[in-house]
Amino acid sequence: MNNKFKITGLAIAASLALAACGDKEETSKEQDVQGNKEEKKDINLAYVEWDTEIASTNVVGTILEDLGYNVTLTPLDNAIMWEAVANGEADAMVAAWLPHTHAAQYDKYKEDIVELGPNLEGAKIGFVVPAYMQVDSIEDLKDQAGKTITGIEPGAGVVAASEEALEAYDNLKDWSVQTSSSGAMTVALEQAIAGEDEIIITGWSPHWKFTKYDLKYLDDPKGVFGGEETINTFTRKDLDKDMPDAYAVLDAFEWTSDDVESVMLEVTDGKDPKQAARDWIEANKDKVDAWTKQVK
Repeated sequence: MNNKFKITGLAIAASLALAACGDKEETSKEQDVQGNKEEKKDINLAYVEWDTEIASTNVVGTILEDLGYNVTLTPLDNAIMWEAVANGEADAMVAAWLPHTHAAQYDKYKEDIVELGPNLEGAKIGFVVPAYMQVDSIEDLKDQAGKTITGIEPGAGVVAASEEALEAYDNLKDWSVQTSSSGAMTVALEQAIAGEDEIIITGWSPHWKFTKYDLKYLDDPKGVFGGEETINTFTRKDLDKDMPDAYAVLDAFEWTSDDVESVMLEVTDGKDPKQAARDWIEANKDKVDAWTKQVK
């Protein structure tokens, strides 16, 4: 065989081999990309086990599951929730009360997290009593309820504000805040109302207790508890790049006190939180569609 033809044949064979390798490399790259996409479908939402946040986090989590995400809901203490989002151990939260309740955590971690703004407006914290109690202001408190405020978890923003109130109001110098848990507080409230006994709780709204019971906030003339608050959404840095669709949903998520209280009340009445979230989603398709319309 002519040497010219031998060289040409070898060149063709080499080209075919290189092309085959190239195809394999492209296929491998495509598989890697696909694998990365699958990995980035795992999302971890942190929340505090308050009724408000159980409702909102389950609703958002269920929507993301419907979009194909593998969703983990992680209950944490308030301070740890902020830290987890800031250090990337959690991807997002929809449970930040601002500007007052979580001010300390916000100031500490704001440079390390991404703020998406309010998902609910008109929130409030303060001392709450049954409407039958003959007191309307914190300044009017004397010896009601054994000079005890029934609180929730130590470290919660409303508990910290309550302890500040004891310092700010001269008539509360010998009062105390009894901390426990959100569940224990609502049980104590229910028992007190059943007997029309005196009780003062660390309250916040939105909350199902305002739908179920006739309650009122005590006026706070010194403004210790701040004014109207918002509940806000935060994500870890780079979530918009890693999971743009999830980020878009979190950014769009916004609802009302009536929305969240309806979910909370169903959970309180015994429905599984995820099922309560599912039922709300099915009944509010227009709102959910508005949150997911940016998803490609």
